[in-house]
Amino acid sequence: MSTPFAVWPPLTWGILVAPVVAGLLGTLAPAFGYLPAIGLTRPGLEAFVELLALPGVWVSVALTLCTTLAATALAWLLACAFVASTTALPRARPLRRLLSPLLAAPHVAIALGLAFLVAPSGFLIRLVSPALSGLTSPPLWVFPGDPFGIALVLALVVKEMPFLVLMLLAAQAGRPVERQLLAARSLGHGPLAAWSVAVLPQLYPSLRLPLFAVIAYGASPVDMALVLGPSVPPVLAVRVIELLGHPDLVHWATGAAAAVLLLALAGLAMVAWWLCEWPVQTLAKRLLRRGPPARPRVSFALPALVVPAAVGVAGLASLAVMMLWSIAGRWRFPDSWPDDLHLDAWIAAPDQLGVALLVTAGLALVVGLAATSLALLCLEAETHRSRPVPARWQLWLYLPLVVPQAAFLFGIQVLLVALRVDGSLTAVALVHLTFVLPYAFLALAGAVRTFDPRWALVGRSLGHRPGAVFWRIKLPMLAAPVATAFALSVAVSAALYLPTLFAGSGQVRTLALEAVALASSDRRSAGVVVTLLAALPMCAFLLAALVRARVERRA
Repeated sequence: MSTPFAVWPPLTWGILVAPVVAGLLGTLAPAFGYLPAIGLTRPGLEAFVELLALPGVWVSVALTLCTTLAATALAWLLACAFVASTTALPRARPLRRLLSPLLAAPHVAIALGLAFLVAPSGFLIRLVSPALSGLTSPPLWVFPGDPFGIALVLALVVKEMPFLVLMLLAAQAGRPVERQLLAARSLGHGPLAAWSVAVLPQLYPSLRLPLFAVIAYGASPVDMALVLGPSVPPVLAVRVIELLGHPDLVHWATGAAAAVLLLALAGLAMVAWWLCEWPVQTLAKRLLRRGPPARPRVSFALPALVVPAAVGVAGLASLAVMMLWSIAGRWRFPDSWPDDLHLDAWIAAPDQLGVALLVTAGLALVVGLAATSLALLCLEAETHRSRPVPARWQLWLYLPLVVPQAAFLFGIQVLLVALRVDGSLTAVALVHLTFVLPYAFLALAGAVRTFDPRWALVGRSLGHRPGAVFWRIKLPMLAAPVATAFALSVAVSAALYLPTLFAGSGQVRTLALEAVALASSDRRSAGVVVTLLAALPMCAFLLAALVRARVERRA
């Protein structure tokens, strides 16, 4: 390995793996009865006994499993349908741009927007009232917040489908998809069936890790669950936060036990998904052996395009409704439009949200720059190795994505308290970096690993050292993917709720925390927060688009 880059992989590996391992150990110890700081010195299972005795805990467990698997399955099916239909129909490919704002929008922004879109007094019911619905007052239904978690599943699908579409498109890039589709169509398969038969089996092995990341987040969506999920009882991740945030220290051990149970549930969901691959694969092989149907059956091409597009439009509409609320005056039910529009909420925003905006933007920029730089340097170091990095070691880089946040953040908080750095911006930035780095790797790995090595050979032949080749030749040619990775890192950092809550100990206020706090109080202030929270990543992605356009224009 070349000397200038040799130090970066161990440093990055430590930033990614060490906090997760330390956090898991810090959560396991009090869960099994050992945390001297609060008087726990006798190991045992008392915390788990107390946890299982809590009222409604088994309902929380069932809700967590069902919402996680249902949201992942729906998001995966819609993502596959959308990619298949837009690949088979080139004219529909511009629709992929609809998903970019949803990919950039934070989870809590989507949750708040959907809450105000589908609530009993929300925008959708106002559009049909009273002319079509006959309602002059909001209906008495419990949605969002329904006991089955349907609203939570809907929000997770809206947010995770664009991520899976991006992963599918990234895995599909560089493959002879057009020729494979043409061969499958020549055998009698329809557009969607051709993609499912010829393309998807090649892509799926590289998509198992992103799917596990979706499952891990779906098991602990605290910010979305607080806005849209059931409350009596809530999903298990919310109960973890309630127990760990209880002023009575006796409940901390029970909360740690709940975090361990959440980790086990996420692992169980991943195993269940993996086991379901076998019967699906067997069924697909049987259908493939039968060949395409002799007669054309009902075509699913239009629904496969329209339904995912409708989900994307619902997400965009939720953000638009929040922007409207931020400038709305008096807006009585069932009026479909406010009586007047004004900027009072925006005028008051600097006093109420100025600090949170500066902290969010500063953290996102610093963490995004650090994550992109570390990922780029590590991938560059990989190209100078005499032997490739084993795949099992690369999997460790994505550990923060496949472990639920609520399962180890309490342990990280215990460590930060022991080091006396909790509640500081430095601690929050370091914890953010742990979660942002894997996304930077995902965004950069393909571009760096497929970079033509002959350009570096030309630079070396002209007498440049490896460092100069990297800065003068490779980095300018990779400007577009680097800008995209930076924008994605900014979006992830701005959206982090639980890491900020734990590492900041309530002293570091960001827009994500403010959004959850305002969810059930002031819609106008919440609209301002959501607009600002969505604007930060949008600006970063706009910058990435400008960089990409400049690179293409120069090329």
